[in-house]
Amino acid sequence: MEKILREHLPGGVFINVPPRVSRNLSAVRGRNNRTTEVCLRLALVRAGIKGWKLQPTGLPGNPDFVFWDQRVAIFVDGCFWHGCPNCGHIPKTNSAFWQAKIRRNIERDQKNSQNLAKMDFKVIRIWEHELKTSVSDCVARVTTLLDRFLI
Repeated sequence: MEKILREHLPGGVFINVPPRVSRNLSAVRGRNNRTTEVCLRLALVRAGIKGWKLQPTGLPGNPDFVFWDQRVAIFVDGCFWHGCPNCGHIPKTNSAFWQAKIRRNIERDQKNSQNLAKMDFKVIRIWEHELKTSVSDCVARVTTLLDRFLI
């Protein structure tokens, strides 16, 4: 756990966390989340969009999808973990910890996007709620950006 987060926890650890909450949070995965990355992956395949690499290593922030030829990086961000301005929230329990954690995630995301831009990558960030609302709009955003590089 990072130092900045430990500062907000007594003794640097969670106390009085119910077992159910602990189980739920330990089940959260950063990759292959069915509601996000897999959903967009299926949509890209169905739309016939090719040329992407899934979760390549070596780029800042480890984008979920990369189109190397067009220098496009796509991140699919969970609304809670990445602080969505529309539907993200801070839990009431251990709110100081969660506020620091989510703020740190937002800052890290911004830094990774800037570092990718310095490497001549265009970055698309798709929110979890956007995929739930309209997968076709998300695919259209990707297609529009890719089409600009094909002309």
